[in-house]
Amino acid sequence: MKKILLVKLSSLGDVIHALPVLSALKGAFPEARIDWVVEEAASEILKGHPLLHRVVVWQRKRLFAGLKRIERNSLQGWKAFLKELRQESYDLIIDLQGLFKSGVLVGLARGRCKLGFANHREGSTFFYNLKMPPYDPDEHAVKRYLKVLSLLGLNSPEVSFPLPSLPEFRPLKEKFGLPARFAVFIPRARWSTKLWHVRGWQSLAQKFEEEGILPVFVGAQADRDYVKTILSEAPGLSLCGKTGLLELASLLKEASFIVSVDTGPLHLAAALGKKTVALFGPTAPWRTGPYGDGHRVIFKGLSCSPCFKKSCLKRRCLKEITPEEVFEVCEF
Repeated sequence: MKKILLVKLSSLGDVIHALPVLSALKGAFPEARIDWVVEEAASEILKGHPLLHRVVVWQRKRLFAGLKRIERNSLQGWKAFLKELRQESYDLIIDLQGLFKSGVLVGLARGRCKLGFANHREGSTFFYNLKMPPYDPDEHAVKRYLKVLSLLGLNSPEVSFPLPSLPEFRPLKEKFGLPARFAVFIPRARWSTKLWHVRGWQSLAQKFEEEGILPVFVGAQADRDYVKTILSEAPGLSLCGKTGLLELASLLKEASFIVSVDTGPLHLAAALGKKTVALFGPTAPWRTGPYGDGHRVIFKGLSCSPCFKKSCLKRRCLKEITPEEVFEVCEF
């Protein structure tokens, strides 16, 4: 096995869940050159990765937006991306995404064997010439992805989440004035149904401050207003939009506590070996919960959940989680 291409485009949590496949392949084929196609938002976690030969970044949103406006630069961008994608001929291409967009890229890439699960969605299987038996959707994503190794005659490896080198924490600590003990709160996710209530975060932040632990809220630039609302009646510090992914990883690694909804940075924390408290509602923690031992997942398991819906008027599954419940499972 000389050249392998992994196709896992998004999201951050899904890319992190696929890292054990990279580790296992490199362990089995140490001389192999492994490339990875990923969308821009999650690319920082792969760039400069010691186990990867090349990272091909697909700026999907930017390129499609340019096509709608019929921009010449966009057409040139597509041409450059396809040239980069097709510059190698691979012995094996593995689609870990299983959607139409990834299937198309698998089809466009040059390679002898193109592998994916038989029950991958949106017609992506059309682009494979080698199909795995259907996967169990209720199996955790990490275990599901690792099943592709069985077709290569590889035994199930010890699960590890290799990450690139992280920036030193001391400069971040000094830059943001962080104390010795701080908790990282991750309140935002792409689905509105995954969000806990503002009052819950406010009450939890107050409880942590009473224990002498600074609540530090993290997120993207777009999350600043939401966190500002929380901090209007709660203690804490907002670092939304102030760190890159690797800086965030360094911050998570040094945190005393991590409390999060179901979102990418939660899985980054788990990959770092940090124990987390995870709040789940519309999604299934047995499918995409923080992987590993020691995590505390609060999931009400109502008759309507997990519903996997991106909109809901009632949102009882998360509203019924109390700050007292969350605080109680944090190990002080």
